[in-house]
Amino acid sequence: MRHSLPKQAGVQLRHALPALLSICAAFAAWELYVHLSGISSLLLPPPSRVIDQMVQNRAWLWANTVPTVHATMLGFACSLCVAFSLSILIDFLPRVRRALFPIFVISQTLPLVAIAPLVVLWFGFDLTPKIMLVALVTFFPMLVALVDGYASVDPEIEELLTSMGASKRILFRRARLPSAMPYFFAGLRISITYAVVAAIFAEYVGARAGLGIVILNAKNSFRPDLMLAAVVISSLLTLVLFGLTALLQRIVLRWRLAEDAP
Repeated sequence: MRHSLPKQAGVQLRHALPALLSICAAFAAWELYVHLSGISSLLLPPPSRVIDQMVQNRAWLWANTVPTVHATMLGFACSLCVAFSLSILIDFLPRVRRALFPIFVISQTLPLVAIAPLVVLWFGFDLTPKIMLVALVTFFPMLVALVDGYASVDPEIEELLTSMGASKRILFRRARLPSAMPYFFAGLRISITYAVVAAIFAEYVGARAGLGIVILNAKNSFRPDLMLAAVVISSLLTLVLFGLTALLQRIVLRWRLAEDAP
């Protein structure tokens, strides 16, 4: 077991190496372009200056990152609960799908730039509008993934369980839900990348703290270096959440396989 852990770490590092190299190459090209093109660093700050701003303003940036993380996680948790509950309702009652799916599709066509200010005006500047906007943006991919996952179950398994007298509830728990897990995690990875953006946009429209406020203040102060520092932090935050989602998928699906093994 002790020898397997370093081996797994080495394999994961080799898998991540191409991505790390491409990111480093992009930042190096950005740095060289700023220095060789003659463009003012006030218009396009190089990565070194952005990193310097992150270090100098680390306390302030951290204080504004925490509210963004808080709004993101609460909104995403609400989105997950809503998507899972609605997917079960739709699976057990097909007529509900025909009645509600057009409404869900319409909700995804609403431009965030138009609906966000209204939500802030209606519900204030606290966490409520941010949670609602994050949930609105992220629930639909998970809902569609779950519904499609339920439908992907092997018909022979359903017929076998039905012939053994399994109820619809047992059929859902033993066959339809396990078959939906890969679909669910695919939708989860898509949704989590939208969650941080939705939270920041909600803060940008109206909030007392958060990365959206940092970006807004930096824009009004003509500080693109500080603005890009907040953007880099939001990107890192999205990457961390995406990685945690992938790790959770690996753990859950491995656990399901171990549980189903004879």
